[in-house]
Amino acid sequence: AAGVCSSLGSDTTLFMRPLALSAASNAAVWVRRLVCRSAATVAPPTQTTASAGMEVEYEAVIGIECHVQLLTRTKAFCSCPSEFGSQPNSNVCPVCLGHPGTLPVLNAAMVTLAVRAGLALGSEIARISKFDRKQYFYPDLPKGYQISQYDEPICTGGQLEVEVDGQLKSFGIIRAHLEEDAGKIVYAGADRLSGSDYSLVDFNRAGVPLLEIVSAPDMRSGHDAAAYGEELRRVLRTCGVTDGNMAEGSMRVDVNVSVRPRGSAVFGTRVEIKNMNSFSNMQRAIDFEIERQVSLLRAGRGSDIVQETRLWDEIKLVTNTMRKKEGLADYRYFPEPDLLPLNVSDEFIELVKASMPELPAAKRKRYLSLGLTRGDVAVLTDETATSQLFDAVLALGTPVKPAANWIQGDIMAYCKEAKIGMDALAITPAALAEMISLIENGTISGKIAKDILSDLLQGKGNKGVRVYIEKQGLLMISDEAAIGAMVDKVLEANHKQLQEFRAGKTKLQGYFEGQVMKESKGRVNPGLMKEILLRKLNGE
Repeated sequence: AAGVCSSLGSDTTLFMRPLALSAASNAAVWVRRLVCRSAATVAPPTQTTASAGMEVEYEAVIGIECHVQLLTRTKAFCSCPSEFGSQPNSNVCPVCLGHPGTLPVLNAAMVTLAVRAGLALGSEIARISKFDRKQYFYPDLPKGYQISQYDEPICTGGQLEVEVDGQLKSFGIIRAHLEEDAGKIVYAGADRLSGSDYSLVDFNRAGVPLLEIVSAPDMRSGHDAAAYGEELRRVLRTCGVTDGNMAEGSMRVDVNVSVRPRGSAVFGTRVEIKNMNSFSNMQRAIDFEIERQVSLLRAGRGSDIVQETRLWDEIKLVTNTMRKKEGLADYRYFPEPDLLPLNVSDEFIELVKASMPELPAAKRKRYLSLGLTRGDVAVLTDETATSQLFDAVLALGTPVKPAANWIQGDIMAYCKEAKIGMDALAITPAALAEMISLIENGTISGKIAKDILSDLLQGKGNKGVRVYIEKQGLLMISDEAAIGAMVDKVLEANHKQLQEFRAGKTKLQGYFEGQVMKESKGRVNPGLMKEILLRKLNGE
């Protein structure tokens, strides 16, 4: 198993095969080249400046490092639970706290998820990779180093196709590597060290498995970057790699931004931006940073643009210096002596490939072929749980458009108001399909369905929607005599309006329809009611 095993035996096992050392060496050389490439950044909205009487046009260069918490039950190198929201320092042990004499044991599930992510992004999966120690000192890093992958990552290359303003763009992936997360520092009295009264450290997050995905510097605007981040999150959530909850830190993005004269082959000085908890904030931060750097260049103060890490202030909508950026040499990488090289066999990769779900791009294409609009498709494929419910309802023979309308309309509105995901709904696909069928065949009206939808979403109709409706006395009234009696009652109570209608004020028909609907408490068959009402309005 070459150093790969499951913590607690609870996660997936690996099929391994050692490879020749020469192949690993060649891979290492290739990866080092990619690492060098990732040190640069890439370009966005056009900016211009005047210099020596000539107008210089600038472009931005943007790359993204995305830290993704992997959806495993246990941490990367120990058996502590990997979960959010526990009491501080309750999910810890001597291994993840870095106590002397403890040894890491690699969680096989994190390797499975990394391979799955790599396949989804079209990356090359390394048959052999290794772990390294990344040395730095900070209160939230108990060992004084982070176990990561430096020059031989598990995934290299790949791309992500993203639709931006109706145009399909391809953004490259340089690498994706496995590592462990650090703990979390909580500042009392402020949101950062400066101005705080004291600091506390929660090590629950220390050792949680991460996959860091490094993009190529292919983005040219904050809008590009936000679209890339949203699609990446969508792909990884669909594959079950992460829950992608940015509010809980399950997906964190660091952005590298620089500007240069358009057409120049030389990169500008790149600045890293952190502290962005949403893609909209990321877009704002990038756009601000582009403008900041261009303004300095216009003022002849290009030397003031230095390689540093800046924090996004979402209140003031500005970036502020956090620290000068460390170089690679500062981390003093060297191979992790307590973990053997990670060997992944072709058989294992094929096994993971066979378990891959339909990716969002393929799903969007399929939905468009069903006749849905691009707007409908965008909404239905944005969240995995939404598309799963939609597909399950369609599989039961429900017409496409009614299913799409109910899911992205009233059901999504209910979820938003209740602040829950669609996967938290108690309704079964069969119950939703039956409800739509009852509307389509005229057993109930759309109004009745809306009235009982809340109950159905809570699972009250899962034993049979028709049975539930009958118990509530809500079946649609389709008896002509009963409807005729209701119409007569309404006309008798609205004699003045009836005379006005017969005198030519035909718009009052809508008024009478509403009154009959009210009289029936929304249960009358609307088509039959309109037919009977029109006859009686005309004195037939």
